[in-house]
Amino acid sequence: MVVEQQQQHKKTKKRFALFLATCDSELVKKAYGGYFNVFVSTFGGDEEGEQWDLFRVVDGDFPGDDDLDDYDGFVISGSPHDAFADADWIVKLCSLCQKLDEMKKKVLGICFGHQIITRVKGGKIGRARQGPDMGLRTITIAKDNEKLGLYFGNEVPASLAIVKCHQDEVLELPDSATVLASSEVCQVEMFSIGDHFLCIQGHPEYNKEILFEIVDRVLNMKLMEQEFADKAKSTMETAQPDKDLWQKLCKNFLKGQI
Repeated sequence: MVVEQQQQHKKTKKRFALFLATCDSELVKKAYGGYFNVFVSTFGGDEEGEQWDLFRVVDGDFPGDDDLDDYDGFVISGSPHDAFADADWIVKLCSLCQKLDEMKKKVLGICFGHQIITRVKGGKIGRARQGPDMGLRTITIAKDNEKLGLYFGNEVPASLAIVKCHQDEVLELPDSATVLASSEVCQVEMFSIGDHFLCIQGHPEYNKEILFEIVDRVLNMKLMEQEFADKAKSTMETAQPDKDLWQKLCKNFLKGQI
């Protein structure tokens, strides 16, 4: 009987995986113990026994094909790498996403992940038309979208503030995609495909501290001008991202709480 109960518990316990496509910065390791903890604190922890696993795909760490069905959902993180590049691990990640698509597994794509799913589904990605974007931005939510109504509940917000940090964007949507949000600088801020892919260009998991550290790091690498860095930081002097609403949207998508 005990064995049967343990097996039943194992079957009902929600299990998720993070595909980490970036390396942990010194600040993130010191302040949060790594990006894995940043993501789990944002999207996980609602259910007793809920399990999250980390796969550092940027280092070639992937789950086996036979293990994919053990998971209820997946999250693909952002990355400093180009989603249209052909590094071995990026090609392997694309292949894995194709399998997850066929299995209709829930996948939340963040920034780089948003672009990877675009690539896998036949869309086009490339350098952002209006150049790199960093800072807190307000994006406009598509009106009268039934799916968003399910994820948000009774009232879908007209707009949401989110931290942006990217130099690439979706140039052409896959045929099967539905745009869920846009902005003045980016036509595709969020989209969905079926009930199993949700893709967000911004970073629901980022806060002011993480953004500032990235800005300083990129500035020190002389990949941006001081004026650009100052403008990016100024966007968060008196405003904050709508983290609670982003959490609600992403958790409801991943965990089927609709």
